[in-house]
Amino acid sequence: MGIGRKGKPVAEFIMKYWLEAGFGLLCAVVGAGFRLVAKKLQERQREEAADRAEQEALKEGVLALLHDRLYQGCRYHIHNGRITDEEMRNMEYLYNGYHALGGNGTGTELYERVKRLPLKEA
Repeated sequence: MGIGRKGKPVAEFIMKYWLEAGFGLLCAVVGAGFRLVAKKLQERQREEAADRAEQEALKEGVLALLHDRLYQGCRYHIHNGRITDEEMRNMEYLYNGYHALGGNGTGTELYERVKRLPLKEA
C-alpha cells in the first residue's frame, strides 16, 4: 500500500473519509426516497378523499331524484285512489332503490299507503 500524507496508508484515508462520505450519500438518497414516497401517499390520500366526496354527492343526488319520483308517483296514485299491478311494480322498483340508499321515512310512509290501494285493471 502507498503512504499518504503524514505517513498514513492510503487505505486508512479511504476508509476514514470516503466511507463516511459514501454512507452520508446513501442516507441522503434513502431519506429523499422516503420523502418522495410520503409525498405520493399524501397525494393519493387527497385523491381518495375527493373521490369519496364526489361519490357521496352522487349518492345524495340519486337519492333526491328517487325521492322526488317516489313522492310524485305516490301522490298521483293516492289521489286517483287506485293503482295497476304494473304501476305498483314501478313504485316498488323506485322504493327499493330509494330505501337501499338510505331514504327517510317520508318515502316509506307514502309507499306503504300506495301498497294499500285497491288494484285496478290495466
